[in-house]
Amino acid sequence: MIKIALVVGASGITGSNLAEKLISEGWETYGLARTPKEEIKDLKPVAADLLNPESLELALADIKPSHVFITTWMRNDTEAENIRVNGLMVRNILDALSGKGSVEHVALVTGLKHYLGPFEAYAKEGFLPETPLREEHPRVDLENFYYAQEDEVYAAAARDGFTWSIHRPHTVIGKTVGNAMNMGTTLAVYATICKETGRPFIWPGSAAQWNGLSDVTDARVLAAHLIWASTTEVARNQAFNVVNGDVFRWSRLWNKLAAYFGVEPVGYGTSIQSLEKEMAGDADTWKQIAQKYELKEEVLSRLSTAWHTDLDLGRPIEVMTDMSKSRKMGFTVFQDTEETFYELFDELRAMKLIP
Repeated sequence: MIKIALVVGASGITGSNLAEKLISEGWETYGLARTPKEEIKDLKPVAADLLNPESLELALADIKPSHVFITTWMRNDTEAENIRVNGLMVRNILDALSGKGSVEHVALVTGLKHYLGPFEAYAKEGFLPETPLREEHPRVDLENFYYAQEDEVYAAAARDGFTWSIHRPHTVIGKTVGNAMNMGTTLAVYATICKETGRPFIWPGSAAQWNGLSDVTDARVLAAHLIWASTTEVARNQAFNVVNGDVFRWSRLWNKLAAYFGVEPVGYGTSIQSLEKEMAGDADTWKQIAQKYELKEEVLSRLSTAWHTDLDLGRPIEVMTDMSKSRKMGFTVFQDTEETFYELFDELRAMKLIP
C-alpha cells in the first residue's frame, strides 16, 4: 500500500529536503506552503494559509495523507504571539485533516529551544541547561511556542487516534532559499562577500561557542530521521533529538570554512561581533556580486539570515546533543559535519547561488 505524505512547510529547509527524500523512496508526496516550490520533481504542490481554516479545507479537500510532517513555524515579535500563532497553525492543519480518518502518524519538527528557552532567553546569561541535552530533560519554566505546538499534536492524537513523533534538531544545515533559519547559506554568503571585498571572515559568536563542543543537523539526516520515526513501531509516540552524530569545535571549523573560500579567519577576540551588524550594509554589495557572477538570487535577505546565526552562535554555553535514544532504537545514520558544510557550499555553487 502506497504511503501518502503531506509535508507542511515544504518550501523550507527541512520540508524541501524531506520532500525530496520521500519522493526518492516512493512516497506520494504533497507539499503544503503559502507559495509552494515548483522545482522539486514529482512533488504535488498545495497552496494554503495555515492561519486560514477555510483555505486549508479547500486545498486539502481531495487529499488523504497517511503521514503528516509539520516542519514550519512563523516568527513573531513576542513569545506570547509565537505561542498563539504557531500553536494555531498546528491546530488548524490537524483539524482540517481530522474528519478524513486517513492520518496514521504526525511528525513535528521543533528544535533545541525546547531545552534552551525562547529567543529572548536562550542567548542570555542566567539560564544554562545541563549538556549534553537529553530528551528526558523537563520543560523549561518559560513561555515557549514549541510546547504549544507539541500540545496541539498530543491533543489531536488523543482525539483522532494517530501516533506521533517529535524531532528536535540543532541548527539545520542544508540547501534552500528564503528560509528564516539558514546558517550554512548565511555563512557561505558572508564568506563570499568577505572574499570579494577583502574583508576578514570574523567569528560572530561567543567565547563559549568558539571554544566549546557543538554539533549541527544535516537536513538530509533530519529527513531520514523523520521517515524512520514515522515508520518504525518502537519509535512512535516518542520525542527525539537529532543531530549528525559527531561533535566539533568552532575554533577549528571556522578556519576550515575560511580556507574553503580563501578568506582570512578571525576568531573570538574580547566580545561578540554581531554578524547582523557586520552585514547590515551589504545588500548592494551582494547585488553587485550576483550581477557580476550571474547568480540566481540578487536579494541578500533571501539567502542570509544573520540574525538567527547570531542567536545560534551567541549562546553563552557549549551546546551538545545526546543521540543515545535514537541509536538504541535503531537509527544509525551518521554524517560528518565538515563534509555537510563543504557539500552544501558545492551545491550552492552548482545552483548558481554563490560564485
